[in-house]
Amino acid sequence: MTGFGSLLAGGFSIFALLLWLTCLGMGIYLFVLVVKLARRGIIALDLYNHSKNLEIRERYEAAHRRDDF
Repeated sequence: MTGFGSLLAGGFSIFALLLWLTCLGMGIYLFVLVVKLARRGIIALDLYNHSKNLEIRERYEAAHRRDDF
């Protein structure tokens, strides 16, 4: 026969395993969210750079326009 202590120790190991699996699942979920956020940030930065490059090109071409061709 087993005593109450072995039953209690077995319960704690199952609880620890469930806690570990929960933390692992949340870690994977957090990693996916960070990757999605990084991808959106890269796209936003690309759009910002594109709009600034167009703005700079328009100003430069308007200031240095040559009509003597």
